[in-house]
Amino acid sequence: MKDEIKKLVAAVKTLDRKVTIVFISVALLQTISWYYTSRSFFRKNFYYTIFKDNPDVGLYEYLYWFIGDFITFFAIPLLLILFLLKERPNKYGLQLGDSKLGFKLSGYFILFMLPLLWIVSSFPEFVQKYPHLATAKTSISILLIFELGMLIYMTGWEFIWRGYMLFGLKDKFGYYAIFIQMIPFVILHNGKPDIETFSAILGALALGVLAYRTGSFIYGVIVHFGIMFGIDIISVLRYRANDYGIGIDSFINIFVKLFD
Repeated sequence: MKDEIKKLVAAVKTLDRKVTIVFISVALLQTISWYYTSRSFFRKNFYYTIFKDNPDVGLYEYLYWFIGDFITFFAIPLLLILFLLKERPNKYGLQLGDSKLGFKLSGYFILFMLPLLWIVSSFPEFVQKYPHLATAKTSISILLIFELGMLIYMTGWEFIWRGYMLFGLKDKFGYYAIFIQMIPFVILHNGKPDIETFSAILGALALGVLAYRTGSFIYGVIVHFGIMFGIDIISVLRYRANDYGIGIDSFINIFVKLFD
């Protein structure tokens, strides 16, 4: 047993300090998110007590999740970078990087996705799922607050995977870091519509390459939020027009209903 312990200690001493910190901290931060900054935590501790009779309790539930995960996935990793790893945040994608390429690819990606969003927004599972907050379908003010919260959340979400994890592992694993960050990203999509979860594999790889190539996670925020914002807006418009077709007649009808 002593020999085994010595071998283990010797092996631990050979580990890359930064890589070890990144792996362990990501596991800890995701666990914190799951148990303490989640919607289920809000429901268990606040939903039926503090906000019991508040008509906007659903919105507060989402804002708690959005802001909580921003702190968990952005603020805390940033503190780890500054005070534990003692490195500059721009090394972890907190910069514009190759902005010319980044903005161009982000624009192309969103334009490519818009027709696909139009089609999938007609599927029953998407109609029921988006926007996640039901009251956002009937109130423009709630929708805008919800989308702002979503942007805050997406900033943290992209930073933990395409910033902190990707660039924290880049020096050690090179392009393999793109595949490593893909795994937890896809797993965390489990429970969503199956087509969305399968597409998350391709999405994680595409966003990983985008971040790796531009040296920034910011373009992942633009693309990811752009897609989520698009599916929410299209879903709301379809709901208000009560039209779930994909032909040009449905497009015209929804557009006309927008100004009724």
